[in-house]
Amino acid sequence: MTTTRFLSIALFLIASTLGHASDAAFDIVITNGHIVDGTGSPWYSGDVGIRDGRIAAIGSLSAAPRKRTIDAAGRVVAPGFIDMLGQSETTILVDPRLPSKIYQGITTEITGEGGSAAPLTKVIVDADRPVYAHYKIDVDWETFRQYFARLEKQGMGINLASYVGATQVRRVVLGDADVQPTSEQLERMKALVRDAMNDGAVGVSTSLQYAPAPYARTEEIIALAAEASKFGGIYATHMRDEGDAVLEAIDEAARIGREAHIPVEIWHLKVAGKNNWGRMPQVVAKINQARAQGSDISANTYAYPAWFNSMSAFVPPWAHDGGDAKLIERLQDPATRARIRKELETPSGNWDNEWQEIPGPEAVMIGVVQNPELKKFQGKRLTEVAEAMHKDAMDALFDLLIEDKAFTECAVFGMSEPDVALALQQPWVSIDNDSSGTSPEGILGEEHPHPRAYGTFPRILRKYVREEKKLTIEDAIRKFSALPAQRMRLTDRGVLKQGMWADVVVFDPETVRDLATFDDPNRLSEGMDFVLVNGVPVIESGKMTGALPGKVLRGAGYQP
Repeated sequence: MTTTRFLSIALFLIASTLGHASDAAFDIVITNGHIVDGTGSPWYSGDVGIRDGRIAAIGSLSAAPRKRTIDAAGRVVAPGFIDMLGQSETTILVDPRLPSKIYQGITTEITGEGGSAAPLTKVIVDADRPVYAHYKIDVDWETFRQYFARLEKQGMGINLASYVGATQVRRVVLGDADVQPTSEQLERMKALVRDAMNDGAVGVSTSLQYAPAPYARTEEIIALAAEASKFGGIYATHMRDEGDAVLEAIDEAARIGREAHIPVEIWHLKVAGKNNWGRMPQVVAKINQARAQGSDISANTYAYPAWFNSMSAFVPPWAHDGGDAKLIERLQDPATRARIRKELETPSGNWDNEWQEIPGPEAVMIGVVQNPELKKFQGKRLTEVAEAMHKDAMDALFDLLIEDKAFTECAVFGMSEPDVALALQQPWVSIDNDSSGTSPEGILGEEHPHPRAYGTFPRILRKYVREEKKLTIEDAIRKFSALPAQRMRLTDRGVLKQGMWADVVVFDPETVRDLATFDDPNRLSEGMDFVLVNGVPVIESGKMTGALPGKVLRGAGYQP
């Protein structure tokens, strides 16, 4: 057979195949909706045809054959929402449906804040045993490759990607001590980052407020970030300070990006502390200046006036040296406890002193505890706990940490609403939940999380789009979809366009709303009529289907 004849037959077969594919029935056609495509462009009318998990066509599809139709009349059809910091690496093993996420319209989560699901060692697993025991999780992985395989075997309701945490690799090599790595130890840490990137991590991250992370110098972080950069990774950071020294912390983040040649994502952008309220314009100006000078730096926000973290963050970093067991020993020693108390009571620029940032102990709400004896305090203010314990607020805080083995989490009301809104409005700010996927049912429903766990995205649509008109619907959807997809290099997600994966939400913009509050957080949001993940409904007619069509999204450095 001549080469020309062979090519002619091959081209005919390819054309026939393509023609057959285009004539095949759609799995789903979403009709009559207002398409908000994620780019920020104004809505337009049209139908969305889905086949084999992807968007196969957009346009007038009224005559096209299909297996089923979703009538979106009067509703918005938009890309699925991307949670830029989701924290679900553990809870996705408890309830892989992740109801709190999908009822918000979240179809993809990025996780791994400083700590990450991998790499693990027996020493780390033993140190964190109370958490795994609390969630009844059998740890059968050490690497990201093994962890991702477990996720794929069990299935999951949303897509998930993860950073490798700089804290995680530090703990593997150096433990929880306040020490600096030798050149040999730093090479081991860099090798762990390379391994994680090969396994599919999307970058390297820091959470520099929480021990042992504060012990890491900037040069250590640059070295790890530079390794991730070689694999097309991103550097994401909970900065070293979000309060008095927030501008200096932004300078550090920009320096890391510049010297490691890596894009920078600042997690949950804020100005923390009553003395800093009104400083968000300075923060915005600082980031705009860095961008104008060529730094690829952006940020995200959950747009609530309270953060949520480990209560142990109130204690200065030096007292965490050696891990939680050592911290508890120090809190039980009268002299050391007195020193810790004095440092909390004394304003200082040497560390992020949250005690100085709150208006008073009434601004601290107890969230999640591990010790069953302490569950009566979940949802209570620190002032109420102190009264019940017949102690002053700081002693109550210390004793809670001792009795809960330093695992207590709390909401801290330390931000101002004008600062929160201004951050949200910046064109380079996307959205994060900063909370793990949860559920009103089972063991997860026994916790008292921040309401953002259930409400972040619908709250923005209700409060900032519909009620206060500080964002347009198109701008909000861009922040939920195309902007984070662009930052995370998810080139086949984040916009409604032919060929993209069919992560799609259908909702009524006039009724979508959050129901979770600080006092009553375990309440699913309302208004998502349909949520499709890879073309499969996980919410259908406002109800969870139980489907688990999510995928592990691996970074550019992945080596199969």
